[in-house]
Amino acid sequence: MTKEHDLSFDDFDEAVNPRPEGCDFDDVVEEALSRRGFLGGVLAMGGFAALGGAVLPTRAKAAGNRFAFDAVAASTEDGIVVPKGYKAEIVMRWADAMWSDSVAFDQDTRGTAETQARTFGDNTDGMEIFLHEGRTLMTVNNEYTNRKIIWGNREDGKFANADDVEKGMLAHGVSVVEVAHDGTGWGIVIDSPFNRRITPQTEMALTGPAAGHDLLKTAADPSGTKTFGTWNNCGSGKTPWGTYLACEENFNGYFSAADENHEVTAELKRYGVSASDWGYGWATIDERFDVSKTPNEPNRAGYVVEIDPRDPNSTPKKRTALGRFKHENAECVVNNDGRLVIYMGDDERGEFLYRYVSNGTYAAGVDTDELMENGTLYAAKFDASGKGTWLALTPDNTGMTQAEICIHTRIAASKMGATTMDRPEWVTANPNSDEVYCALTNNKNRGKKTNAGGDETPVGGPNPREANKYGQIVRWKPVDGDHAADGFDWDLYVLAGNPTVHQDDRAGSDNVNKGNMFNSPDGLAFDSNGLLWIQTDGKYSNADDFAGQGNNQMLAGDPVTGEIRRFLVGPNEAEVTGLCWSGDRRTMFVGIQHPGEKGDSHWPDGGNTVPRSAIIAVTREDGGLVG
Repeated sequence: MTKEHDLSFDDFDEAVNPRPEGCDFDDVVEEALSRRGFLGGVLAMGGFAALGGAVLPTRAKAAGNRFAFDAVAASTEDGIVVPKGYKAEIVMRWADAMWSDSVAFDQDTRGTAETQARTFGDNTDGMEIFLHEGRTLMTVNNEYTNRKIIWGNREDGKFANADDVEKGMLAHGVSVVEVAHDGTGWGIVIDSPFNRRITPQTEMALTGPAAGHDLLKTAADPSGTKTFGTWNNCGSGKTPWGTYLACEENFNGYFSAADENHEVTAELKRYGVSASDWGYGWATIDERFDVSKTPNEPNRAGYVVEIDPRDPNSTPKKRTALGRFKHENAECVVNNDGRLVIYMGDDERGEFLYRYVSNGTYAAGVDTDELMENGTLYAAKFDASGKGTWLALTPDNTGMTQAEICIHTRIAASKMGATTMDRPEWVTANPNSDEVYCALTNNKNRGKKTNAGGDETPVGGPNPREANKYGQIVRWKPVDGDHAADGFDWDLYVLAGNPTVHQDDRAGSDNVNKGNMFNSPDGLAFDSNGLLWIQTDGKYSNADDFAGQGNNQMLAGDPVTGEIRRFLVGPNEAEVTGLCWSGDRRTMFVGIQHPGEKGDSHWPDGGNTVPRSAIIAVTREDGGLVG
C-alpha cells in the first residue's frame, strides 16, 4: 500500500487514472461573455426571478416565516449543535448490538469479523423509515469503514491478518434494524425478527436487461444472474410499495490485482477500476476481488439494490435496468400517468444526471416487480437558455445493446453528449410541486480537466464556476408537470460560497450570507411541509476559502422565498448525511458519518474513546413536530 491510500476516493481514482489537462471552451464563449455574466443571465432568463426568490412556478404558498427554529452559528466543537428548544440524542453507533448474542464494542481491539457480523455497520449514509405491523423499521446504508479507525489497534493502522480484512468487509453493506422509543429515548429493539445485516457476502439476484449477459458471468456464476454482496452504498431511495433502494457508489476501490502491472480494460478504467485498491485488501481473502482472476466481477457492482425490510428472508435484487455507475441516491416519483420515474446522480467529477421511466404503471396492490425491469434510461442535457432535455439511452441512439447500456451506462451517456456535471449527488422531489432538486457538491476539475471518459467539462449552464470549490443546487421543472416528458426548465436554487472571503462568484448567490454560508451540498430531502433540508460533506478546515464555515452541517431552505437557515452542526471531521422521520414526524433521524476521519474527534462518547459513526434523533423539547 502507498501513500495514495490516504487520499479521498475521487483523488485516489485520479491518481491511478489521471485525467487529461485542458478543456475546449468554444461553446462556453457562445453561452456567456463571462462566468459572472452567465450568472447574471441565468437569473433573469425564461421569466425566472433572481436567485433566492421564487424562481420556478410552484403550487406552494409563501406564508411568511416557515421556519420553526432560530438559526444556529457555525461551530468547530466536537459535538452536535441544534437550535434552542431542540435536543439531539444517540440512537445507535457503529458496532452496537442488534441481537442478544452480540458482543459489545471493544475500544481496544475494535472487534473481530465475528462480532462485526452481529452488530450495526459502519459509516451510516442514506436511510429510510418503514412502518410495518406497528413497528418502526430503519434501513441504513453502511457505506464504508475508516481503515485507520477499524484497524486502529494495529500500530500502522493497516490490516494484519485475514480476520482484520473480513472485519472491514463486514462493516460494509446495509443494516435493517427495528427501533422504538422506550419513553426516554430511541434505540435498537434487540432480537427483533426484522433485524438484519446485509453485507458484501450476502447472496443477491441480478435482474433486468443485463442479467445473464456474458459480461456478468463468472466461473462462480456462469448464469450471470446471481452475485454476492453490496458495498459502498451511498444515498438511498424508497419505492411507493415500501421497499428500500440501496445505491452502490464507489464500488471500484475494492478491486485489485495480484499482478500490479495488470492492465484492466478501457471499460473498467471508465469506472476507476485498476490493479490497486484503497487498502482494504479484499482480494487477499476473496479472489473475486482480484480483477486479473475475475475480470467480470466489477461489472456486477455499481447498481441500485432493492431490499424488502419487511421480509428478513428476502433476496436483495440488483436492478440493472437503472444503470451502472457511481450511484448517489434514487428518488422515486409516481408520474401523473402512473409510470414510475426514478432520478439518479452519478457522483464523480464531470459525470451525469440520469432518469429512468418505467414502461408499466404503478397501482397499489399490483405486481411491481417489472417496474424496475422494463423501462428507459435517460441522461440530462442542460442548455444555457434555462431549458433542458432528457436524452434517451436506447440501442438506436447509442449503437449499444440494451444490456450494454445497463452495464456501461457512462459510455452510453457520453455517446449522447449529456452535460458533464459537478458531481451530482442526492436528488429530491418537492412534495408540494413538481420541482426536482439535485446537489452538485463541487468539482475542482471544472474547466480544467476532462472526466474519466475524456468528455469536456466546460464552464457554463448549471456548472457556472471554474475549479468549483463550493458547489450548488440545481432544480428543474418538467414540461407540463410531466416527469416523463423529454423537456424541462431549470435554474440554480443556490450557489454556495463564502461572502466573507470573496467578492466574485465564489461569494455565492444572494441567499448566501455570513450567517448561513456552507460548502459542498450533498444530502437533500424534503419534509412534509415542503422545506428543503441540505446536508454537507465538504471542507471543515474553517480557514482560507472556508473560513467561518466550521464543521459540516445541515440547513433548511424555503423553495418559495429562497431563505436558507443553518439548523444543525456536526462534530469534528464528520459528514452529515442521511435523513428520515418517525411516523408521527416528531423525531428527525440524522446520520453522522466518519467523525475523526483525520484523528481529531472522540464523538459520540467523548474522553479518549474511539470515534464512531452514529445516527442521532433530533426532537423538540416541547414534543412538537420536526418537519
